[in-house]
Amino acid sequence: MTSTREMVGRRTSARRHTAPTEEVVRDALGAVRDPELDEAITDLDFVSSIRIDGRSVSVRLRLPTFFCAPNFAWLMVTDARRAVAALHGVDHVDVALDGHATAKEINVGVATDVDFDDAFPGLADGGLDDLRATFRRKAFLARQHRLLAALRADGVDAAALCSLTVGSLEPGPETAVYLQRRVELGLDTDPAAPLVVSAAGAVVEPADLDDHLARIRTVAVSIEGNAGFCRGLLQTRYGTSP
Repeated sequence: MTSTREMVGRRTSARRHTAPTEEVVRDALGAVRDPELDEAITDLDFVSSIRIDGRSVSVRLRLPTFFCAPNFAWLMVTDARRAVAALHGVDHVDVALDGHATAKEINVGVATDVDFDDAFPGLADGGLDDLRATFRRKAFLARQHRLLAALRADGVDAAALCSLTVGSLEPGPETAVYLQRRVELGLDTDPAAPLVVSAAGAVVEPADLDDHLARIRTVAVSIEGNAGFCRGLLQTRYGTSP
């Protein structure tokens, strides 16, 4: 007689060896962000196709222009490949970028685990890790601006705003993303941690709040403007929905 443990083991093994659905793959790609725009590549419509053949998954990506920065494109292709490869039931992953000036170099380099520096000498400017860290800081500040601007619009003054903690935030999608950005920078997410901090984790005092808000507003406007511009270019190039 088959024991309960054996039955559970068989079911678990079957789930692990079952090929993922397109929905599962798309959800995994939803965790991959354009590093400059801080938005998911699925929301930006950068994923042009997903094909599943047994335990092999093929993903095609596209970008708004033929000359988008190779380092940004490299990061997205790399992250997409890792996200899909981590899924249960996937043995082989092929993530390729189409319609880009350096698509061949990027696709071959990522697929063969070549370093970006070797594929594009001189373009990394300190390495992709530094580039990723820079955009994570910008993403954090832009997300913080959204939250603080909403609170200021509700009439919260500088002293009250600077006294708020992470636990003061209302639960919701925007709060969840903001906390994730804090985690990525190694910033404290304890409910008692100060809410208004710099990207380095320094607490912002009430006297410095207006200057802080002005700085992070610049970052937020830049990111939002670039995102809108990219959507317009993608729509023009591929006829996507606005």
